[in-house]
Amino acid sequence: MSKTIVIEPVTRIEGHAKISIFLDDQGEVAEARFHVGEFRGFEKFCEGRPFWEMPALTSRICGICPVSHLIASSKTGDQLLAVKIPPGAEKLRRLLNLAQITQSHALSFFHLSSPDLIFGWDGDPQTRNIFGLIAADPDLARGGIRLRKFGQDIIKILGSQKVHPAWSIPGGVRSPLTQAGHTYICEGLPEAKNTVRNALALFKTILDSHQEEVEVFGNFPSLYLGLVGEFGTWEHYDGSLRMIDSHGNIVGDNLDPNQYREFLGEKLQTDSYLKSPYYKLFGETGIYRVGPLARVNICDHFGTPLADEELLEYRQRHGRIVHSSFLYHHARLLEILASLERIENMLDDPDLFSSRLKAEAGVNQTEAVGVSEAPRGTLFHHYQVDENGLLQKINLVIATGQNNFAINRTVTQIAQHYIHGENVAEGILNRVEAGVRNYDPCLSCSTHAAGQMPMILKLIAPDGAVIREIRRDS
Repeated sequence: MSKTIVIEPVTRIEGHAKISIFLDDQGEVAEARFHVGEFRGFEKFCEGRPFWEMPALTSRICGICPVSHLIASSKTGDQLLAVKIPPGAEKLRRLLNLAQITQSHALSFFHLSSPDLIFGWDGDPQTRNIFGLIAADPDLARGGIRLRKFGQDIIKILGSQKVHPAWSIPGGVRSPLTQAGHTYICEGLPEAKNTVRNALALFKTILDSHQEEVEVFGNFPSLYLGLVGEFGTWEHYDGSLRMIDSHGNIVGDNLDPNQYREFLGEKLQTDSYLKSPYYKLFGETGIYRVGPLARVNICDHFGTPLADEELLEYRQRHGRIVHSSFLYHHARLLEILASLERIENMLDDPDLFSSRLKAEAGVNQTEAVGVSEAPRGTLFHHYQVDENGLLQKINLVIATGQNNFAINRTVTQIAQHYIHGENVAEGILNRVEAGVRNYDPCLSCSTHAAGQMPMILKLIAPDGAVIREIRRDS
């Protein structure tokens, strides 16, 4: 008799979801599914609005990812205006995005994932969280909190507020970096770099005792998509869109974001509001991953000394192309270090203080696609407007959605490794949840929700009977 185990809600992620684990007649896992039951209507209710409003509107999709949507939307607006923005505006946007990567990755590693790494998968759920971490290792917790604050403070310095800034606009940005802001960033960089280097040293120690997780937490070949800069440099704002295969071979290069529908399909799921993009050249088997793991796989180097030194060791440990989703954590820390070095290298550029920050124009194109790298991966904003700039159609292709096939494969792989029969300890279910946390999903961004939904984990037998259900109310 088949049964189902349900985990609801999935904890320590942004948004509300559940996992269903389906057991066959022998009590073995046949499949596990990741369901997102919240729905957000941004793509629809923005229709009829002027595209000028979209950076401010879409930054309100999520309180963790506002800068990501602000940047992608502004870049789409640039194309609708058919302008090249001033150099200072581009550099300031880059600075903002580096701060966003820093604060978001710090949240993921220190607040959401490190409790598992410090207390263990089977640790007491009452203390296996950021508050337990503060009590057990105050220096680690304090460092992570201050690192995230540093990234958020840079966002506030530029955008006047830490959350939902409306500073980047079609054609450029509203204001330059101030001298006071410059001083604050310079003074905060040494501590921030020291925190992430300590975290890297800690994680490499943790890896020595987590080789099983490296092997089974989403370890499978796939394609990888992301932006890459000139000479193969790590990129986060512009550059070329590239797809590589599991061996590192380029299968799509200089892909035109405006033609994304030609190479990316979006499959709808009957059990989730989260769409599942795939690489059309390979059909619906064209699973690809985006985000830190993908960007590090795609690039040849970071272009900054400390991050490149860490990247060399990373590749000596794990190989040139890394497939284990558990190592998203390692890649995130590399990207924080690279972001801080990039910020440091930018600070003496006089363009950051320029008053020439906006290109003036009217509607010159009626359709455009903007793309940039959000912390969680490649982000597409696609707008169609009329001659007055009023939005007729919007499509947002979000990083978490692009990882959806991989997330489902990851939770299946973990469940099949650890679950054998219907009596499953909480620590085993936490391992399944951790497979989702590898990707640091943002569900508010990716489902476009009225109301809230708790997360449920169900263990399901072959005949559909629910063996066990774990529910966490929101």
